[in-house]
Parts: sequence; C-alpha cells; structure tokens
Amino acid sequence: MSNAPTVVAVVGGGSMGAGIAQSFALIGSRVTVVETGDQAAAAARRRIDAALTRAAERGRLAEPAPSVIGRITVLSSLSGLPAEAALVVEAVPETFHLKTAVLAEAEKAMGEQAILATNTSSLSVTELGSHLSRPGQFLGMHFFNPVPASELVELVRTPATLPETLRTATAWTRALGKQEVVVNDSPGFASSRLGVALGLEAIRMVEEGVAEPEAIDTAVRLGYKHPMGPLRVTDLVGLDVRLAIAEHLHTTLGERFRPPRLLRDKVSRGELGRKSGKGFYSWP
Repeated sequence: MSNAPTVVAVVGGGSMGAGIAQSFALIGSRVTVVETGDQAAAAARRRIDAALTRAAERGRLAEPAPSVIGRITVLSSLSGLPAEAALVVEAVPETFHLKTAVLAEAEKAMGEQAILATNTSSLSVTELGSHLSRPGQFLGMHFFNPVPASELVELVRTPATLPETLRTATAWTRALGKQEVVVNDSPGFASSRLGVALGLEAIRMVEEGVAEPEAIDTAVRLGYKHPMGPLRVTDLVGLDVRLAIAEHLHTTLGERFRPPRLLRDKVSRGELGRKSGKGFYSWP
C-alpha cells in the first residue's frame, strides 16, 4: 500500500504493541518490535505469531500467516532499532518516567526525519514531548485494543507538533484501514475521558447493588446501541489499566474521576479482567 511506511518500529511487545506491529505488517510494512530482555522478547514473539496464526485460521488474512510473520522482527534491546524506520511507536506500560526514558532512548536511535509516537491513553503528550530534542516530530497515536480489529486511532497533537507530522500520521492511519480523530492534548484526550467516565459509573452501579454487570452492559448495548457494555470493555482493557487512567484523571480533572473502591479491591486481588481470567466476568 503506497501510503504505508516501509519500516516501522514498535517499542513494547505487550498486547497493544503486538497488535500495532501486526497491523502494520498486514499492510506490508517491515516491523521491528523491541521488548527489553530475552524472556520478554521471546514472549512477544510467541504473542505475535499466535495472533497471526489464529487470524489466518479464521480467514482474516489476505496472505499466508508465515508471510506476515516474516515481516516482523523481535529484538531485546533498543540498540537494534532500525535507523531507516519512518515511524517509531512507543507502547510500554502507562508510567510517565518509563515512557520518557524509552522515548528519549528511541529518539537517539532513530533517524532524524522519523516520526516518534506514543500510544499513551491518558498521559500528557506535551509533557512527554518536552523531554525530547525534536518535539515537532512527536505526537500521540492512541490505538485501541484489540488493535487489528479496532477502526479508530486517536491522533493527539501538542502545541509543538508540526503540521507535516500530523498529515503523515493521518495518511499512515488511513493506510491501516482505520479512521483517525484528531484531538488537542488534554487529560484523557477525548476517548479515554469519555470511556473512563462511563466505565467508572458502571462500576459504581455494581458497587451500589443497582444491577449485575451483565444487566448494566445489556442496558447500554440495547438502549444506547454501544457494541459492548462498559464493564466488558473494562475487562478487555484491564482493570489495572483502567485504574491507572482513572487515578491520573482524578488528579488532573477532579472528583468525578475518583476510582470506586470496588475497582481498587478487584485490582488488589489480581482480578484484572480477561488477562487474569476474572474481572467483572469470568474468562476462559
């Protein structure tokens, strides 16, 4: 596809990073995934290969899975980041100091003309960019889980983001077959702010005994035509991820984003949603 970047790097091989890598490989990009440490890198490799094999078995690939898998390289150190990468996407856990350290290291390793993006869902893209030497070539590219199936990418521009950076990121988003929404940097952007507000209220309703999770989700699906209820979405996103975002929004936007006690309790018990097998629902 002509608008696709030829070479892409993704730093972070968790579910989001693996999904981003898979999505670019599907449109023909050569992708390097960096996951620090040999064991983490091996786990990322297994995650990517398994996802593409499943997609092929379900008839969702236009070519054999080995062909797509062959375009993805997994490394255990940023020192191997390809200098020819046109786009580098950071997709490490939602911790400010971790992201700033990774972004600074990635910027040093990448080419001077490349675009650097963060997949943060709530942290200030402006503050992350303030630690970089080329903030004009930096923006937020907020992908949604599961990345290959999601139709949306939220492009977050900062006051320093150059218009050409945004235009190029928009073209790449469309090359992925996804729809961009462009927002100015603010706490939670548009999607996380709205999604977390709905999710937290649904959790409070469970906490207060208003209804069971399935009933709340069904009400939202059928009454408001959402494809999925907010509690099932919370399980898919991860209760720990939702809690971290809520805590950040509580700090920046006030009391309406205070995390419910039920959410804190579930996270402390390890009930993190689909990835742990239990959240508001039980998962196989």
